[in-house]
Amino acid sequence: GPLRRVSPGVGVGERRLAAGPLEPACPGVSPERGSGLMNLSRKLLGQHLFEKLMKMTFYGHFVAGEDQEAIKPLIQRNHAFGVGSVLDYSVEEDLTPEEAERKEMDSCTSASEKKTGGAGHREKQYLAHRGFGDRRDKVISARTYFYADETKCDQHMETFLRCIEASGGSSEDSFSAIKLTALGRPQFLLQFSEVLMKWRKFFHQMAAEQGKAGLAVMETRLEVKKLQETLANLGIATKAESQHWFTGEDLGVSGTVDLLDWNSLIDNRTKLSKLLLVPNTKTGQLEPLLSHFTEEEDLQMKRMLQRMDVLATRALKLGVRLMVDAEQTYFQPAISRLTLEMQRKFNMEKAVIFNTFQCYLKEAYDNVTMDMELSRREGWHFGAKLVRGAYLEQERARAAQIGYEDPLNPTYEETNEMYQRCLDYVLEEIKYSQKVKVMVASHNEDTVKFTIRRMAELGIHPSENKVYFGQLLGMCDQITFPLGKCLCPRREGVGFAVLFTRIKAENLATFKGYWTLLWVTNSQRNRIKFKKLKKRYQSLCFWAGAHGLSWGRCLSHHYLL
Repeated sequence: GPLRRVSPGVGVGERRLAAGPLEPACPGVSPERGSGLMNLSRKLLGQHLFEKLMKMTFYGHFVAGEDQEAIKPLIQRNHAFGVGSVLDYSVEEDLTPEEAERKEMDSCTSASEKKTGGAGHREKQYLAHRGFGDRRDKVISARTYFYADETKCDQHMETFLRCIEASGGSSEDSFSAIKLTALGRPQFLLQFSEVLMKWRKFFHQMAAEQGKAGLAVMETRLEVKKLQETLANLGIATKAESQHWFTGEDLGVSGTVDLLDWNSLIDNRTKLSKLLLVPNTKTGQLEPLLSHFTEEEDLQMKRMLQRMDVLATRALKLGVRLMVDAEQTYFQPAISRLTLEMQRKFNMEKAVIFNTFQCYLKEAYDNVTMDMELSRREGWHFGAKLVRGAYLEQERARAAQIGYEDPLNPTYEETNEMYQRCLDYVLEEIKYSQKVKVMVASHNEDTVKFTIRRMAELGIHPSENKVYFGQLLGMCDQITFPLGKCLCPRREGVGFAVLFTRIKAENLATFKGYWTLLWVTNSQRNRIKFKKLKKRYQSLCFWAGAHGLSWGRCLSHHYLL
């Protein structure tokens, strides 16, 4: 029947059971009501029957299984239709909003700040704020981790390792996803993000002083002589030392340096003890971001880097591509930078590490072009996942309430334009390079059509395996499977919920997110499913009348189709 073209390999009975979860996603039914229905079902049916019902309907629709063995049938079935998988651990910790706020404030505040009771000259954007301590709030379809201790981070690493191993054992050319907030204390991500942004702002301030304001990021270049004077005034280096730097690093040969050259200078010439020294744009002097790291904080930072290295090493060994998920803007500069360092190390022969670029950010295009240019200069493989972004409502509210510039594009249309601009830039590079791969992670049908059209125009054949498409499992089958049939590399984000039996009412953020996402973006898919089912029933009724069958025999025959 027509529905088989939407979800090939899935029986009518399975589709009918799967249709149940879509009802709460219809307009007019809130995620909270859906959660209430689940709670009521648990009370009426008991835990055992409730779990069986969930696995047959909602849970089974969005989650591949509970362990490595349980997920294999679905992965293999999808693979038969050209659809691969991105394994993702989808269970969140059971925390009340108050517990989440307490954990966040404790793990994002340094020992020195707790001792002095203040943040000094820290940027408010990169400070933890209790009102936004529960990072699950207003977030759709993105799981959230809260720091407990180093042992918990090790457990998260082991879970990610199991996902990587399951990916490597399920299919070739597979993917797995990780989140850096699961691997260490978020305090380090906040502080490192602030350092990176302050040095970047300082570069643009020097560019403005040299009359270079308003240029595209990769077109902005500083004159070396003026830069050397500034470095000397800051006390970073004497003119003689900075001249040696430029000569030794083979930078500034043309008499100018760009932002990538600037980053290279800071990386290679700033001692570890000065890592958290940042320029004060008002005074022009270097200031410590913190008074000091405690010994334990220093160890926590190093352990986070070690966990990342362990995961990347295992992914490389098993032939799994590792995607590092993007997170909130106050963490993201550090996450992107640490991911880039992993790419420098592990992407020399192929794209193992994929960075995620959020196209609802105003600076998304700058971020993509800078990383791409760096990969060209250094000769490693560029891997990118393009998304619109999962934290829009939370980010806007935080910027407005705390009082800093909204980092997001003003409208949905501008985000779409940014997505297509970034994607087009990457596709243009793919045409001429063997070292670029991209995951188009979108449920937007227009975005998929745009990608296919541009691939055809640029002569990029699907069999080259340079462009992948990705959606959440069960969210966009009417796009996923036709693409798989057309030989486009296709990936579905597959929930890997090891601890399903421990999911409680307070721990349904991910499922509620799926409900909301279906409600907002996938009404078209719902219409397709129910329209096809309606047609099938009408055809069945006509067939039954023609053959003089009763409704009972008619329905029995229908279930066997």
